[in-house]
Amino acid sequence: TYIRTHEGWLYLSVVIDLFSRQVVGWSMKSRMTTDLALDALLAAVWRRKPQGVVMVHSDQGSQFSSADWQSFLKANHLEGSMSRRGNCHDNAVAESFFQLLKRERIKRRVYSTREAARSDVFDYIEMFYNPRRRHSTSDDLSPVEYERRYTQSLTGV
Repeated sequence: TYIRTHEGWLYLSVVIDLFSRQVVGWSMKSRMTTDLALDALLAAVWRRKPQGVVMVHSDQGSQFSSADWQSFLKANHLEGSMSRRGNCHDNAVAESFFQLLKRERIKRRVYSTREAARSDVFDYIEMFYNPRRRHSTSDDLSPVEYERRYTQSLTGV
């Protein structure tokens, strides 16, 4: 998605774990390039350290069909997934997150600098959305708490 600043647009790319709705990787840059998406995916891989093959769903932007994107997927044992054109359901979780971010934090705001926007979005994701924002799809728990309780239930077996 994009965020308005007085310096110009700031683009945000996120990787969301569909199990818990946690934002596990994100990146912000002044241009919408393959690097923007790759940095978000790299952050997710670093944070999660997947052991097996993981499916990564993306929309059909040129960033996701580039050779760099495909090479990164292959090197990290990730399986790319794109739906056909016009099928918005596959990207609904990401679009829902962007809608929440804009409604709950950004609203009609125009940040003075890209750095001010970066700082505010960081705060929203890491200090509110992941640890505290409740989701009806996750038993009305935050993404972090939902994962914690799931992990705890596995160790109790």
